[in-house]
Amino acid sequence: MRTASLVSLAGALSTTYAQVYQGFNYGSIFTNNAPVTGQDFENRFNTARQLQGTSGFTSARLFTMIQGGTANSPIEAIPAAIATNTQLLLGVFLSSTDEAFENEQAALRAAISQYGQELADQVIGISVGSEDLYRISPTGIENLSNPGEGPDAVVRRINAVRSTISGTVLSGKPVGHVDTWTAYVNSSNNAVIEACDFIGTDAYPYFQNTQANSIENGESLFFDAYNATVSVAGGKPVWITETGWPVSGPTQNQAVPSLDNARTYWDRVGCRVFGNINTFWYTLQDAFPTSPSPSFGVVGTTLSTTPLYDLSCPGDSPSSPPSSSSSSAPSIPSREATSSGATGPSSAPSTGETPDAPSTGETPDAPSTGGTPDAPSTGETPDAPSPDQSTRSVENPSGPAGNPNTVPTTKTIMTYTTITTCPVTYTEGAEIKTSMTTSVVSVTSTHGTTLATGTTSPTTGSGDSSSPPSGGKSCPADLSGDFEFPHLIAPVDKEHPDAAAGRSFNGRFSSSISSIFNFDLRPSLAGRTCSLIFLFPTRETLQTSNFSLTGPGGIEVTQLEGPATEQTTFNNQPPVNATINTIPDVQPGNSYTIGSGGCFAGGRSAYKVSATGSLDLDYFQDSNPASIGLYISVC
Repeated sequence: MRTASLVSLAGALSTTYAQVYQGFNYGSIFTNNAPVTGQDFENRFNTARQLQGTSGFTSARLFTMIQGGTANSPIEAIPAAIATNTQLLLGVFLSSTDEAFENEQAALRAAISQYGQELADQVIGISVGSEDLYRISPTGIENLSNPGEGPDAVVRRINAVRSTISGTVLSGKPVGHVDTWTAYVNSSNNAVIEACDFIGTDAYPYFQNTQANSIENGESLFFDAYNATVSVAGGKPVWITETGWPVSGPTQNQAVPSLDNARTYWDRVGCRVFGNINTFWYTLQDAFPTSPSPSFGVVGTTLSTTPLYDLSCPGDSPSSPPSSSSSSAPSIPSREATSSGATGPSSAPSTGETPDAPSTGETPDAPSTGGTPDAPSTGETPDAPSPDQSTRSVENPSGPAGNPNTVPTTKTIMTYTTITTCPVTYTEGAEIKTSMTTSVVSVTSTHGTTLATGTTSPTTGSGDSSSPPSGGKSCPADLSGDFEFPHLIAPVDKEHPDAAAGRSFNGRFSSSISSIFNFDLRPSLAGRTCSLIFLFPTRETLQTSNFSLTGPGGIEVTQLEGPATEQTTFNNQPPVNATINTIPDVQPGNSYTIGSGGCFAGGRSAYKVSATGSLDLDYFQDSNPASIGLYISVC
């Protein structure tokens, strides 16, 4: 059902960008340097897709094109992926010699020749290099993280790979690079960003050992890193190519490896990004036949669909209530870093807090500096960073802890004014030109995020697409600052009242179908303002999304008394608590402020969007430029 929905909206877009992928990283040798065989890959791919508590782990990131133990034969992960229908982010390993790179190229050419269209059907992109810029940086050199490549060499290799696939079944597949986020925010590496179709970023709060990197701060550190990368990516898609928390190993400053902490990090980071951003978790299994130190595997020495810790995400099932840690889950990345004291990329630590991406296996030696492989052919496990050169303070969660499944018993009722309608044109550099109009309606809101809207004078100009209304403060109707992405989108259909559509990547509003959006607001938002916004850019400005629209009409937004789940149907949906607002005429090229009020910090709010008039809108929710969908803007 999800695939059909995505394809219908993708139109002429490449499915590489229209679909969101999630999976794990896979090396080509075991911890004893034995090669991972095709059957081993197949077993691992099948295990990943059947992991208890999860769904959708059907993609794999590779580090090299070369099968372990050979000079330049294609990696046997390819036939395993074909057999299991696993999507591949291919990896071309870079090193200090032209001969080694040519062997990677030879394996790529051989794979294209041998597998043809079957290979093309599984490939979602090609990563040329992995942490090469980091490994040649002063931090990487200090951590003995092996030969790297400078930006000119990486760009040259990227162009060489593009030339290799030109005119083949892989022609047009996105080609990018994977590196630590600290490498990307170094402006001397800008040429690499410019040469990429996508940016793969690696971030490990565990290794940020010169900062307050306890598990409590892990989420903030991760999203700071992601946001810093987005801020310099020039609008290009940023994929999460490695992140995770170790289950065992040495303590790095305040970061303690443990099953509980790995579970917390999965909840607070993984569950926020899965299904929203292309993500490759580190890792499925890194402990065979022996366990490295640190070890990041979600399964242990024995390959099993039973993970070492619970991988279910909060809110996925009514029978599995979220852990207390889930209430402080951060937002999906904003365009800026959001931690207290952050000043943007220039203040980002220069540590290499992520794995140096060796070409083959996944078992590092354990040097005293912490987990840095001492040879590029041995592993994919993270390096430890050296001290960063700029320390940023981390937002300390505060405010009510709040069970996100609990509806407050005290109602706050506010009646104010209106919606703000802002035509938007997205341009390079995220400048937003607006021509704002306002219609006045009555708004009543109760518990949860207390929403009210204000009146704005018609405006033409550039900058924020929403000014504070006279009836109260509202946040920008764009994603230029801190914002929240919906954790769950659940369509309900009155023509099929007992059918549960499950988790959707799309918003759908029609005469019969409404969509419910769950938002989880972290406790640190206490005292801040939240604005519910709907962004609807024109089709030509979309880069990684699409929509279908028929009929005139608008949308009605209501707040529900409880959140939706993947089992929610039209007949069992939570009752309406309040009508937030109605937008009578929805048109592309506009952003809409539905309502504003104090953030329901530490809790979960659910909003249902329904069509009015003859509107039938189906879109792929996407925060990439130009952003489309329902969000909460925070200020």
